[in-house]
Amino acid sequence: MDVVVVGQHTEVDAALRALTEEKVARVAKFAGDVRRIDVDYAEHATKRSGDSHTCEILVHVNHHLVKATAAASEHPVALDLALDKVERQMRRLHERRVDRRNGTRARQERASGATEPEASDEVEQAVAKIKQFAVKPMDLEEAALQMELLGHEFFVFRRSENGRVAVIYKRRDAALGVIEVAD
Repeated sequence: MDVVVVGQHTEVDAALRALTEEKVARVAKFAGDVRRIDVDYAEHATKRSGDSHTCEILVHVNHHLVKATAAASEHPVALDLALDKVERQMRRLHERRVDRRNGTRARQERASGATEPEASDEVEQAVAKIKQFAVKPMDLEEAALQMELLGHEFFVFRRSENGRVAVIYKRRDAALGVIEVAD
């Protein structure tokens, strides 16, 4: 398992790097297929000093990505908060993998329908970021799980049943919707 620690607008000293590598190693107990963990520290000038240091953790697991972000007054505190979120998500992923292996899908259906809609931020007019990624074939359940693990409102994927590109998204009523591109 590789641990990559970087800093944006801040320098990551040796003590913070060692602390990060030590604490992030706990994530491996939830899944044996963790390939890489990216930890990104940033420092932002804000009016409130309580959230000027952020920590973003991205865990690369086979066929899944788990992401969490936290802000605090210092980087070690932000690391602990983000790590708590990642551990919760990794525990949930592990439980779903075990449920799938054991053949019980009722829990997955309840979990996908019971999510609460998150408050949406204001939409900005300018394009702030452009991402490019490979669209992998997967079924609806796996796409819903991936969307939830990333904490996004939608997820683009290729349907394994018919090979078409589709988008799964969270509706306002907390249900999931799918948009499929027709040929």
